[in-house]
Amino acid sequence: MAKDFNPNEIKLTKYLFFTGKGGVGKTSAACATAITLADQGKKIMLVSTDPASNLQDVFNTKLTNKGITIEGVPNLVVANFEPEEAAREYKESVVAPYRGKLPDVVIKNMEEQLSGSCTVEIAAFNEFSTFITDEKVQREFDYIIFDTAPTGHTLRMLQLPSAWSNFISESTHGASCLGQLAGLEAKKEIYKNAVTTLANKELTTLILVTRPEPAPLKETERASKELRDIGVNNQVLIINGVLKNFDDSLSSDIFSKQQKSLKDMSRSLSDLEIYEIPLRPYNVTGLENLRALLTTNNIKYNEEKLNIKEIPKLKIIVDDIYASNKKVIFTMGKGGVGKTTIAATIALGLAKKGKKVHLTTTDPAAHLKFVLDESFGITLSNIDEKKELKKYQEEVLSKARETMSEEDLEYVEEDLRSPCTQEIAVFRAFAEIVERSENEVVVIDTAPTGHTLLLLESTQSYNKEIQRSQGDIPEAVMKLLPTLKNAVETEVIIVTLAETTPVYEAMRLESDLRRAGINSKWWVINSSLYTTNTTNEILKAKASNEVVWINKVNEISKGNLAVVEWKPEEVKGEKLLDLLN
Repeated sequence: MAKDFNPNEIKLTKYLFFTGKGGVGKTSAACATAITLADQGKKIMLVSTDPASNLQDVFNTKLTNKGITIEGVPNLVVANFEPEEAAREYKESVVAPYRGKLPDVVIKNMEEQLSGSCTVEIAAFNEFSTFITDEKVQREFDYIIFDTAPTGHTLRMLQLPSAWSNFISESTHGASCLGQLAGLEAKKEIYKNAVTTLANKELTTLILVTRPEPAPLKETERASKELRDIGVNNQVLIINGVLKNFDDSLSSDIFSKQQKSLKDMSRSLSDLEIYEIPLRPYNVTGLENLRALLTTNNIKYNEEKLNIKEIPKLKIIVDDIYASNKKVIFTMGKGGVGKTTIAATIALGLAKKGKKVHLTTTDPAAHLKFVLDESFGITLSNIDEKKELKKYQEEVLSKARETMSEEDLEYVEEDLRSPCTQEIAVFRAFAEIVERSENEVVVIDTAPTGHTLLLLESTQSYNKEIQRSQGDIPEAVMKLLPTLKNAVETEVIIVTLAETTPVYEAMRLESDLRRAGINSKWWVINSSLYTTNTTNEILKAKASNEVVWINKVNEISKGNLAVVEWKPEEVKGEKLLDLLN
C-alpha cells in the first residue's frame, strides 16, 4: 500500500536525486521536498540540471549556477545550471583545436557528434559532479537535492575508457554519440568519486518519479533497471498525480484507468518503497503552491482567457494534408503523449477520403493491430526496435573490431546503447518504408530528431571525404534526407499535452528539426481536459490551467493546431474517427 509522500516522515540520505520522464512532475516534487525540509529548519541546496527546467518560474526568482537564497525560505539555496549552454561551451572546447587543421566536413561531423542529448547530459554531469564531491557544500548543507539524475547509460559511459580520439578517425557508421567524454581526462577522478557516491546507499537516494499511466511506468521501470545494473540500488518510487476522489463520469473513468495502471505495475517497481502525491489542480509555481503540493489541493481557477474563438479539431489537419497531397507524414513527440493514436487517426481519416495509406510504428505489432486493422483499407507494418538495433550494433562492431583494442571496444559497445544509436537504427528501417511513398501516403509514428538527421548528413559528407565507407549509409537513407527536407512532400506533426514540460520539450524538438532544415507546420494538443466539460472540482480547475498552454501552442504554431479531447477508453478502429471532430 502506497503512503502519501511526506519528507518529514522519511529517513533521508544526504543526497537526493529526483529522476523521471519529462512531464511527470519531478521538478515539482524536488522543489516541494526542498521547501518542506527548509521550513523544518534544515539547510538545503537544490540543484537543477534539467534542460527543460522551469525553476526560475517555479520560484519566481532569477537564478544562477552559483546558487541564490530564496526570499521567504531563508534556509533554501537554489542553483540552476543551463546544461545546453554548458554543452555548447564544452563542444567548442573539444572541436576548437582542430579548426583549420582538418577539412570542414570533418569538423562538421565532429560538431554533430557532440550535439545530441547524450552530450547535454554529460555536460550536466560535469556541472553537478562538483557539488557531489565539494567538501564545503557537504559541510554547509544538511541535504543536497538534485532535480534530474543521470541515466544509467551516462554513468556507464563515465566508467569506461575514452576511445573517442581513435574512433572518430576510423568511424564510418554515422550513428554515434561518441565524443561526449573527449577532453575530460583531467576530471576522471572527480567523476569516479561522483559515481561512487551515487552508488553509496548511506549517502544517496534515487527518487524515481512517475505517473499512474502505462508509458511513464514502463519508462521508469527501464530507468530503474539501468541504474540498478551499475549499483545504484537505493531507490524509492513516487507516483505523482493520483486522483483520489471521483464524482462524475470523467473522474470515475480516470480513477479506474489509473488504478488499473498501478495494479499492472511491474514487480520490479512494486517491490520498491512507494509513495503517492495526489493529482493537484494547479501549475506548481510560487511558494504557496509548492508548500501546498504535498498537503492540500489549494483549488484555484486560472483566469486567463482562451485566445481562440473556436477550438480547432484534428479534422482540419487531415483536410490540409489531403488538399496539399503530402506523401510522408510523421507524428513526433515525447513518449506518452499519444503519437500512435494520432498517427492511426490521421491514417484512417486519409483512407476515408480515398487515399491509399500505409501506417507504420515502432510500437509492438499487436498493439497497432489492436488500434487499427487492415480491414479499414490501410496497410500496416511494424518496426522491431530491438531487432533493428541488434542488427545495427553488429554491423558497427564488426567494423570497429578491425582497428580497436578490446578495452576501447567496450566503450563503443556502451555508445551503441545510447538513445541516438537506437534512433538511427530504427531510422534506417523507416527509410526503407518511406520509399513506398512513391505509390501511397506513408504515415509514420515516431520521427527522427533533427540531431539524428544532421548526424547522418554530416557523416555522409565525411564518408565521401575520406572515401572508405562506400555502402555504409544505405541508399534508402541517402534518398530520405532530401525527402524529409522537401516541405511539398513531407509533413511533421508535433504532438504534445497542455502542460509545462511536454510543451517545452516539443518546442525543443521543433527547434531541432528547424536546425536540420525540416519544416513542421502542425501541432496537436492531445488528451485535453479543457474540452470535456467535467464537473469534478479537481479536474475542472486543472482544465482551466490548460488554457495558458493552449494559448502558448497557438502562438508557437501561428494558429496551426488541433486539440483532441481526453478519452477514457482505448480508442480503436472506427472510434478513431471520433477524434477528428
